[in-house]
Amino acid sequence: MRKDDLKGRTFNFSSDIIDLVELLPKMTATNVISYQILKSGTSVGANYRAAKRARSDKEFIAKINIVQEEADETLFWLEVIKEKGWVNDKLLEGLLKEADELTAIFTSTLKTMNKR
Repeated sequence: MRKDDLKGRTFNFSSDIIDLVELLPKMTATNVISYQILKSGTSVGANYRAAKRARSDKEFIAKINIVQEEADETLFWLEVIKEKGWVNDKLLEGLLKEADELTAIFTSTLKTMNKR
């Protein structure tokens, strides 16, 4: 993986989450979930960008912890959306895969950093 790949992936992930929210039907439940997934999904890219500017390993680990937690929370909301059948779209399937991969990448990163 190239150095800038994760920066681009997390940015695109955030953008795609916004697109997905626009596809959700307008109901009380989806309004709440839209808000939650917008916060967690866009936080992945924003916090990864902040992690890249960390001044120390300790700060990097703290920020990557946030990224990993937000990616996993986003995965949860995506699974809820799929289970409820609110969106039947390739975008949803791609986001589920990407959220799972990003969560795995950041979990692995944390394990590696914590072994140092």
